[in-house]
Amino acid sequence: MTTRKQLSPVLTTAFVVVLTVAAWWIFLGRDTVRDVDPATGAVTGPYEAPQVIACVLVLIALVVVGTLAAPAWVAVLAVALPFTVAWTVQAASDDDSGLWAVGALLVLVGTLAGGAVVALLTRVVERRRAARSTTAP
Repeated sequence: MTTRKQLSPVLTTAFVVVLTVAAWWIFLGRDTVRDVDPATGAVTGPYEAPQVIACVLVLIALVVVGTLAAPAWVAVLAVALPFTVAWTVQAASDDDSGLWAVGALLVLVGTLAGGAVVALLTRVVERRRAARSTTAP
């Protein structure tokens, strides 16, 4: 039977926080330009679907890694809070309407809810895997 070395929860959490902010910066933070359709004048953006999908996939991976090394709630907070703060700082600096506060709340609730689901699924898979390894001949 092989034994896996356990990751330090504190170091893993710090790593997850740093990578969360990096993911925000790489996928969303540098894109602040809204697109205007010349025919209709409709304004979209600044994000495109592939950017958001890639960012979400990275955040999912970070919650999984964090959940495997630390308590699930710590992993969820280590992703949700820094991501929300990074998003909010940029949004607040670019928005004169005050709607950035609504967006920040939605980002926080979405990352907390999504992170909680990912952490729960990670724990379920981890427990099933552990149960199989203890019952295997």
